[in-house]
Amino acid sequence: MPVNIAKEVAALERMTVRELRLRYAEVFNEETKAGNKAWLIKRIAWRLQSLEEGDISERARQRAAELANDADVRLSPPRAKLKPVTTPDRTTTGTLGDTSDDRLPPPGSILTREYKGHMVQVKVLPKGFEFEGEVYKSLSGVARAITGQHCNGFHFFRLGKESVR
Repeated sequence: MPVNIAKEVAALERMTVRELRLRYAEVFNEETKAGNKAWLIKRIAWRLQSLEEGDISERARQRAAELANDADVRLSPPRAKLKPVTTPDRTTTGTLGDTSDDRLPPPGSILTREYKGHMVQVKVLPKGFEFEGEVYKSLSGVARAITGQHCNGFHFFRLGKESVR
């Protein structure tokens, strides 16, 4: 017996989300946790139409698979792996502004944090922070160099939550 898709869609629009989820389970033979009424209606209507009129041709399915194989899925390259912390042979120094902040440990202290499986160590200088032989004006600058994105340096190094060596 042919299904009138227009009548089915009209009936779906009168249903509650709970009833739509039950109907979805009937036509797809699986449950859904979706709660978006419009999406449920579209998916159920598509499935009913697909069952009634048939699915796409095998030729169309093969062409879609070819296009999917040729598509570049990744839009941005993967981030570079963080190098294991090693003691640099040479340290560069520079002159920076005043970094006297009562949240910071005294100069000469080492801030440590594990990040993506590597132990990160930053030395507190009188006027800045040293990380992998480079001097940064702020902890946020160091955190940006480590993560590749902006973040609060005090938050990144968990100052006030963890002990500082």
